[in-house]
Amino acid sequence: MRLDKSQLKAALPHADLRVLLMVLYHHTGDEKWLQAPYSPRRNVRLIADEDAGLTPELQDEIRAAAWAVLSSGQAPALPDPDEATLNRMMTHSLSEQVPPEYAPMMREQMGFQNLGSTIARPKTAPAKPIVIIGAGCAGIALGKLLNDLGLAYIILEKNQGVGGTWWENTYPGAGVDTPNHAYSFSFGKSHRWSRYFSPQSEIQDYLSHKADEFNVRQHIRFGVEVSRVDWQAESQSWQVSYVGAEGEAKLDAPILVSAVGQISVSKTPDIDGLKNFKGPLFHSSQWPKDLDIRGKKVAIVGTGASSMQIAPSIADEVAELTIFQRSPQWARPIPRYHETLSEGAQYLLEHVPFYAAWFRFTMFWRYGDGLLPHLKIDPDWPHPERSLNRINERHREEMADYIREKLQSRPELIAKAMPSYPPYGKRILLDNGWYDTLLKPNVTLHNEGVARFDAQQLTGDAGSVCTPDIVVMATGFEVTKMASRLNIKGPSGNLSQVWDGDDPQAYLGISVPDFPNLFMMAGPTTGLGHGGSGIFIAECHAHYIANTIVTMLNEGIDQMAASAQAQEAYMDAYNKGHADMIWMHPGMTTYYRNSKGRVYSVMPWRLVDYWNMTREVKLADYELG
Repeated sequence: MRLDKSQLKAALPHADLRVLLMVLYHHTGDEKWLQAPYSPRRNVRLIADEDAGLTPELQDEIRAAAWAVLSSGQAPALPDPDEATLNRMMTHSLSEQVPPEYAPMMREQMGFQNLGSTIARPKTAPAKPIVIIGAGCAGIALGKLLNDLGLAYIILEKNQGVGGTWWENTYPGAGVDTPNHAYSFSFGKSHRWSRYFSPQSEIQDYLSHKADEFNVRQHIRFGVEVSRVDWQAESQSWQVSYVGAEGEAKLDAPILVSAVGQISVSKTPDIDGLKNFKGPLFHSSQWPKDLDIRGKKVAIVGTGASSMQIAPSIADEVAELTIFQRSPQWARPIPRYHETLSEGAQYLLEHVPFYAAWFRFTMFWRYGDGLLPHLKIDPDWPHPERSLNRINERHREEMADYIREKLQSRPELIAKAMPSYPPYGKRILLDNGWYDTLLKPNVTLHNEGVARFDAQQLTGDAGSVCTPDIVVMATGFEVTKMASRLNIKGPSGNLSQVWDGDDPQAYLGISVPDFPNLFMMAGPTTGLGHGGSGIFIAECHAHYIANTIVTMLNEGIDQMAASAQAQEAYMDAYNKGHADMIWMHPGMTTYYRNSKGRVYSVMPWRLVDYWNMTREVKLADYELG
C-alpha cells in the first residue's frame, strides 16, 4: 500500500506515539520498539497526551523511523500477531501489565479477527424468518451477523429510522460519554469521527450508514409498534401482534429477539399537578423539533446525564435557567471533551495500516475495566460514609477539589453541587461545562426535588418557586422494563409478572426460563456501571444469540430456554458479585437498584469476563425441546 508522502509527512507530527510505536512493530518486527528507551509513560487520563511522555529526541526518532517505513510501501512484517505477541504489544503501549486473558477479546475488538468468525455455518434454516424487535445498535449488530450466516430475519422498529436511543434523544447537547473510537462497531469500514466525543447527530449518521453498509436496512419494517407477543405451543413459535402503517397485523416468529434496550421508555414521575402546567412540558427524550427557547425561562427537573448535557447547551440562549436536583452528581473533568481531531490525525486513522486499530485499543482500555477493582468496598476502610477504599477516596478528593476550584467564587454553590456518596456510585458523568454553567448569572440551582406544579409555576420540596415558560423533565427512563414492555406472554405467564414489575432476571441477561426461543439483548445484569461501551455489549449479545440460533438449527432443536437451575446459579453469582460493590452502598439511591434493594442492571464483572461468558453455548444450561 502506497501512502501519499506529502500527506503522511504532514500527519506524523499529529500521531499518538503509543500507537505509532505499535505501527512500527507491525511493519518491522523489530523488538527494539517494544523495549526501553521506547517505553511510553503510563498515563491514565481519559485522553492522554500524544507525546507519550517521551523525550523530544525519542519522539523525533520514532516519527523519522515511521516515515522511512511507511513511505517505502513495504509490506508489514507482522500483519496478524498471535495472542502472546498482541499481549506484549498492549502492555508496552500502555506501560502497564495487560492480563493475557484480554488478548482474545482485543484481537476481535481491534479487527484482527471478525466478530462471528468462529460461529459454524448453519446446515438448515428456520421455516420462517427470525424476528428482532428494535433497530438500534444491538439490532444492527445481530442483523449483520445473521446476514453473514445467510439466515432470514425481520426487524420491527417503532421509529421511522434506525438508531434507537440516538434516533429519539435529540435534545441540545446530546452526545456520547464514551469516546467514539471505542463506542463503535469492531467490524466494518472505518468511520471519520470529527471529535473524541461526538454529538448525537454524528452518532445517528454513523448508525444509519452502518445499517446500509451491513445490508440490514432492507430487513427493517419502520413505524411498527409491537403490542403483544404470545407463545404458540402447537407451532412452537411466537405470535407477534403489532400496529403499523396499515393497521393491526400479526406474524409468527420461530425465534424472537428483543433488542429494545434499557433506556427506550421515558420515565416521568407522578408529581402533583403535573398536567396542570400550561406551557410546553416534555421529557428530554421527546424534545420538540421546532421548539424556540431563545429568551425563554426554562426549568429542568433532574441533574443526571441528560441534564448535564442540556444545561450547558442552552444556558446562553435562554433568559433564565432553573434546575431542580434531588441529589448532586459526581462528574469527571475532561479537558479535551470538545476537541476536534486534526486533519493529520484523521489521515493517520484513515490511511496508515494498524493505526486505527491501536487508537481504538487505547481508548477502549482507558474506558474499560481499569476502574472496576477500585469500586469494591474495603470493610476496614474508616470512612465508609464518603468512600469505599483508599483509591476511591483519592478520586473523591480529586473531584471534590475540582468542584471547589470551579465554584470558588460562589461558596453556596459548592455546598449544593458537592455529593455526599462515594464517587461512581451512580452513573459516571463527564463535565462538559456543567460547573461553568452553574456560575452564569441567569442560572439557578435548587437543591431539592419538585413537590407540585400549578398552571404557571413549579414549587420545590423545600418551598422554592419557579415560573418557567418551558419545563424539561430530565427524569430518566423505565430501566427495569426492558423486554417486558413488549407484553410477552410465555407458558408461565406474562414476562412483567414473572419479573415482578421491577425485578428482571435472566440467564446471562439473555434467556428466561419457560420463555422458549426468546433471547434478549441489553437485558438485565448486562449494563455497564464502571465503564466500557454499550456497543461492545451489543456485540457480545449478537455473537451469543447468533451462535445459539445456529446451534439450534444444526442440532435439530425446536425450542430452548434457560433452565431454572442455570438462571438461579447465574443470578446467585451475579448477586454475590455485587455484595461488596459500590452500587450496594447504603448511603445512596440509584436506578441500578430496584425496590427490593437488589442491583438488577449493571454487571459486577470485567468486560473480558462477560465476553468469555458469551463465547460458547452450554446446552446443559437449557431446557430443550
